Amino acid sequence: MKTDNPIYLFLSAGAEAFRVLTGGHELVGPYRFCSLTIKGLERRLDGIFEPDGHDGPVYVVEFQGQHSDKAWYNLLTKIGLYGEEHPHRDVIGVGIFLREQDRPRFPRWANQAQAPLLQVALRRVLPDWLAREPDNPYVAVFAPLLIDDDEDLRARAQDLWRTVQDVSLAPEVREILGQVLEFWFFERFRGLTAKEIWAMLNLVTPIQETKAYQSIFAEGEAKGEEKGEAKGEAKGKAMGQAMGKAMGKAESLKRLLTRRFGPLPTEAEQRIDTAPVAQLDAWLDGIFDAPSLEDLIGGHAGPAP
Repeated sequence: MKTDNPIYLFLSAGAEAFRVLTGGHELVGPYRFCSLTIKGLERRLDGIFEPDGHDGPVYVVEFQGQHSDKAWYNLLTKIGLYGEEHPHRDVIGVGIFLREQDRPRFPRWANQAQAPLLQVALRRVLPDWLAREPDNPYVAVFAPLLIDDDEDLRARAQDLWRTVQDVSLAPEVREILGQVLEFWFFERFRGLTAKEIWAMLNLVTPIQETKAYQSIFAEGEAKGEEKGEAKGEAKGKAMGQAMGKAMGKAESLKRLLTRRFGPLPTEAEQRIDTAPVAQLDAWLDGIFDAPSLEDLIGGHAGPAP
């Protein structure tokens, strides 16, 4: 299961995300989360919490979704490079691994309890979080990583979605948590279509009545119906529904592709916007199996400028 992108997206949700993911370590004072490239060597720090207006420590986060012998040295290199540019800051490395066995053996001191590094194995700490705080949306989003039985996960899908959507949080934070949960459901159930995944997350509410569907499709339906009034009410309604359906699928596909492959080049967006519904369905069905954007939709779908 691909986990790197949603992990960093999750961490952008703030201090509570950091607390959950580090097994209870709390940020003291305000922090800002960002991605940073060290100039000169162009080494990218994908996840970093910098103190905002105080002299607390900087946390450099390295997530490893699969085993790599170089993981500790990679993190130590990033700590050193950041420290060279900011020699008067206290820098702490945070190594987050999916499983205990993913931690590299070397350097040996990095795996000792007194090492100046924070390290977390998600499959060891998160089940306890899920048992203790099942109603915490920051914990609920990890259910697809922790619930091994597919049928059990399907049965709990709606409650997990409601835990994220009904919580009293800033809308942008709910959006981040919803994206993380949705992403991992797509990764977990690769054989299902987007519509089937959404139906799983909204077991009672028809997809046409969900806020996501309405926000995506309503504009297209309205435009189609406005045009249809000049040509006949029945024809206009059909046109509006067809346009809304195509626009909704196109927007959903672009959103998921951006989450999977990063910002889309203009050519890729144009191909999606002009594709028929049947082609959009095929691309949606294959989105998590394609190794690259170009392999999925064809054309010269290189990186966005």
